[in-house]
This record gives sequence, structure tokens and C-alpha cells, in this order.
Amino acid sequence: MSIDAVLNKEILILGFKTGQSKFKEGGYITVQFELDGARRVFFTGSQVIADLLQKYEGKLPFWATIQKINRYYTLT
Repeated sequence: MSIDAVLNKEILILGFKTGQSKFKEGGYITVQFELDGARRVFFTGSQVIADLLQKYEGKLPFWATIQKINRYYTLT
């Protein structure tokens, strides 16, 4: 699922994993979440989201909303 498809929707974040990109410098994160009773995933290279998920990893699962502020994504 595209990260833009879940913008401004409350989702239950269930887990995540990080990986190294083969095509660009840096990494990516795979986020598993629940929306409307269905489990889904999205991929993002957002360092802000990666940092926040790692910071709150011990509190999983938790409810969050993904927002786009200017050119980056964040969790609220």
C-alpha cells in the first residue's frame, strides 16, 4: 500500500523492519499496520518515520496518524 493512501488516517502500527536500499544511498523501512480491520504494509525511505518508530519500538502496537509536512512524513 502506498504511504500516501494512509495519510491523515489513524492506523494501528503493529511492527516494522529496516533494510538497505539497492538503488539509492540509505535505507528504507517496512511498516506493518492495521487499517479498517485489515493488515497491510507500506514502505518508506522517511528517516523521520524510521527514527520515531525506533524510539517508540517498546510501545508497539500503538495508534498513529501519518502526516506530510512540507516535503517529509511524520507520525502524530
